[in-house]
Amino acid sequence: MSLKRKFLFILLLLFGFLVNAQKAKGISPLKNILNLISIQHDVRFNYIEDEIAIYELKQPEKKWTLEQKIAYLKEKTTLEFKLINERYYSIYNNKKLDKPLCAYLLDAETEMPIENAVIFIDKTSTNTFTNEKGYFELPKLSTNTIKVQHQSYTSIEINPRDLDIEKCPTYKLSPIIQTLDVVETERYLTTGISKKTDGSTVIKPKKFGILPGLIEPDVLQTMQQIPGILSVDETISNINVRGGTHDQNLFLWNGIRMFQTGHFFGLISAFNPSLAQNISISKNGSSAFFGESVSSLIDISSRNSSFEKNNSSFSSNFISAEFYTKLKLTEKANLTVSGRRSMTDFFSSPTYKNYSNRIFQNTEVTNLNENQTVDYESDVEFYFYDFTIQYQQKIGKKHSFNFDFIMIANSLDFEKKAINVFEKSHLEQQSIGSTLQWRTNWNEKHFTEFYGYVSHYDLIASNEDIVTTQNLNQRNKVLDFGFQLKNSNILSNTLTLNTGYQFNEIGVTNFDEINLPLFSRTITNVLLSHIVITEGVYETEDKKTFLKAGIRSNYFGKFSTILIEPRIQFNHALNNNLRLEILGELKSQTLSQIIDLQQDFLGLEKRRWTLANTATVPIQKSRQISFGFNYKKNNWLLTLDTFYKKVNGISSSSQGFQNQFELERSVGNYQIIGSEFFVQKTFNKFYSWLSYSFNDNKYDFEQPINAGFPNNFEIKHAISWAGIYEWKKIKLALGAKWHSGRPITTPQSLTVTDIEPNIKYNQPNNTNLQDYFQANFSASKKWNILKNTTLETAISVLNILNTRNSINRFYRVNTSDNTVESVHTFSLEMTPNLNVKLSF
Repeated sequence: MSLKRKFLFILLLLFGFLVNAQKAKGISPLKNILNLISIQHDVRFNYIEDEIAIYELKQPEKKWTLEQKIAYLKEKTTLEFKLINERYYSIYNNKKLDKPLCAYLLDAETEMPIENAVIFIDKTSTNTFTNEKGYFELPKLSTNTIKVQHQSYTSIEINPRDLDIEKCPTYKLSPIIQTLDVVETERYLTTGISKKTDGSTVIKPKKFGILPGLIEPDVLQTMQQIPGILSVDETISNINVRGGTHDQNLFLWNGIRMFQTGHFFGLISAFNPSLAQNISISKNGSSAFFGESVSSLIDISSRNSSFEKNNSSFSSNFISAEFYTKLKLTEKANLTVSGRRSMTDFFSSPTYKNYSNRIFQNTEVTNLNENQTVDYESDVEFYFYDFTIQYQQKIGKKHSFNFDFIMIANSLDFEKKAINVFEKSHLEQQSIGSTLQWRTNWNEKHFTEFYGYVSHYDLIASNEDIVTTQNLNQRNKVLDFGFQLKNSNILSNTLTLNTGYQFNEIGVTNFDEINLPLFSRTITNVLLSHIVITEGVYETEDKKTFLKAGIRSNYFGKFSTILIEPRIQFNHALNNNLRLEILGELKSQTLSQIIDLQQDFLGLEKRRWTLANTATVPIQKSRQISFGFNYKKNNWLLTLDTFYKKVNGISSSSQGFQNQFELERSVGNYQIIGSEFFVQKTFNKFYSWLSYSFNDNKYDFEQPINAGFPNNFEIKHAISWAGIYEWKKIKLALGAKWHSGRPITTPQSLTVTDIEPNIKYNQPNNTNLQDYFQANFSASKKWNILKNTTLETAISVLNILNTRNSINRFYRVNTSDNTVESVHTFSLEMTPNLNVKLSF
């Protein structure tokens, strides 16, 4: 039996049964009637079981409205039903109409309401729950101690006399690191980063502590702290997850696929750090609802289920200034707006100068007069900005609506001047995306969700050669449109079934135009995809065993091709401290990037998106399986993962070769075997972590490229460490990164022909660069200025030891004397930054 059929068989066994609940007839206990009304009308009742246990009556008619059913129950009993808000009712004995005991529970760090906390009256069976505002009520029934419990917060005890006051008091609960029954491991790297039982890592910037070298929670810089994720050239536009290329990662922002992820040629994330609420990263075993990536999934969501009070912030650093504001329009609607713009075209800070030196190495921008007989002057103007709008609306008791919009742009103008010569080159990137989402909660066990999105990416480049007067114009456009329908049913206390359909249309246009010799070409490709998803989630009531299994069925009409992709995530608690994790997936990808030669535009590397055509650019396919353990005890956290991954259908033109294969076009695969280890220890306000990853990553290409040589992105060994201290409102972080050098190819000799000299190379990737090392530091302090107004300052120093790391080396012919010269690219030198943020 094939692997795909085995997964289908497992799913049929897993979802081959449904539980049919029969409606109770005749006389029923009041508790059962209330549970049924809760499901029918999506409401909740808080009550003392001892007070309602004596009542048994006939069920109200199903066709009645909620108000009619409550009136009927009030008539048949002596109980009072008090409406707390649109979903919550408090039930108490009608003979006790004086003010009940009440309070609000808030998160001590974020001051957000705590929902579904359990409120016990000691030595009784009485209990209730907090609502979405963190509010609860209890009757004046007992003088016993009141206990408050929530799986994510430290438990507290309350004296009833403290609640017997005119105004309901507020209690702030402190988040806990971990409890044995929780399905995630909190503080995986720092506050706000956790490991889930489905294998994903979740980052919550609002709860961030601090990370070395970062002045604010840059999501794409932060994810590189996780074992198995790094960038071989220090940029977030070239993130390598378990040996893959950047384009093999799927980046989503509120469901919108993002084709541009960085500012400043990849040194800064394109996502406003003041905005993101929740970032989920899956290196393996992603949900069947996600496709179009053969490597990792980075799902960024800035939506919030609750409607907070108004809050805003302004901040500025040595590179850019940003703002963020969230307006509570009504009790059921809010609007969020954020924006950021660089100040690089206004003034040159030390940070900007260091960033420029790093990016423009070995380019025409910095080497304009090299090997030239005429002196030229140059002027560089660079800026970037991003802007977002979000609108959230609840409609009635069952429906919710979300609208999101994002715009990202980078612009570089380069002017060259000499006697009687004035030429200008331009490079621009722009991304615009939007999504609409509608969700209906039919009841507590069933919801349906629809969303549609559009994403547009545009790269425009024009370059004038000052010597040959040749003009080169290029353009790369991507238009991605799609929608998804998802249906979720909770079949039992342990089993959930998710089904869905997705439609996707991707169009890619590449344009080239040259004046000498005259040439113009425009190529447009379009691909339509239909996807059907089935996914089930099984989790035991004691949270010891978790299983998610799904199948993603892709149909590509242009190729008449069906691809079946099974996914699985399994997690089981071997004991109270040790959990076993097994992840596996088959995935595919139709869109990839082609890397243009570095000499095409000022020496700056450009990447073009291109669609699969099943010939020169095939559909990429990956398979991956991993096996690991998570251990947690006495503030120790250890994780160990071993994985195997193979990706077929890669193009040599997407791998960034700068040796004998730079101009070759061949199709092949890469295989990687690796291990990742992480250990962390918490000492009250101080915690430290160490991570290590190993991988063996090999290419296998069709001829004429040789088989079995190291991958361009193979980092054999990588280690990172950090020590972080938090005291009151002061945070300090010191960390270091080390990894072995990336593979390069060295030359043997220079061959001179009648046409032009050529370099004869050794075997591909026959040696490595020197090891990479970098130490980083960060510190922050927060002050309360006025009520609800805070000022936060943060400083960071990247490469605090100013280590000179070579992150790339290639060879070229020096035409002046026909010799081989080596070209080095060095890492960012010591770079300080300062951020000031005002929140109110």
